[in-house]
Amino acid sequence: MSALPKTKPDDTRDRIMDVADRLFRQVGFAKTTVADIAAELDMSPANVYRFFASKNAIVEAICRRCLAELDARAWEIARSRGSAPARLERLVLEILAYHKENLLTDKRVNDIVLVAIEDSWDAIEAHKEVIRNVVELIIRDGIAAGEFEKVDPAETSLLLMRSLVAFVHPVLISQCLTDEEDVDAQAKASIRFSLRAITPRT
Repeated sequence: MSALPKTKPDDTRDRIMDVADRLFRQVGFAKTTVADIAAELDMSPANVYRFFASKNAIVEAICRRCLAELDARAWEIARSRGSAPARLERLVLEILAYHKENLLTDKRVNDIVLVAIEDSWDAIEAHKEVIRNVVELIIRDGIAAGEFEKVDPAETSLLLMRSLVAFVHPVLISQCLTDEEDVDAQAKASIRFSLRAITPRT
């Protein structure tokens, strides 16, 4: 009888993250222990610690994985067809939708976000730079197509993201969601208002 194939380390890491993410959302970050995660996986806590130094390290890994998914989606939007203004609006709305769906469903999930931001600063800074580069690429396309003024693309991308931070930062989005107003409508109005500053006057 042949032996069962060994599980790859990356597969085990992914399983630990999947189970931890589910428990964090169901029970809450504070109430979930590494022992709970290990029990769900039918392994010892010591085995979990072989892959992650702490519970916070698991959150950081989950954060990095989520941001990688969001980065990939952002590049797809940047390289898609459509006008530059339309792609920029779509980018902001999809980031907003991603955070609303995946990170801000209830207070327990918001607690995970706060831990991730505190412990994954390097990953978040790298993600912010990816989004800025995506915005810069779209602005360059807009300039080439005559849709935008001949502004400095790098500087303008930074200024644009700062002006729209309320719709791309998960903690700020959670605050917006407490309002009765339509957050998507606010985001659309804000990006269209910001883009007027670089749209040629006819």
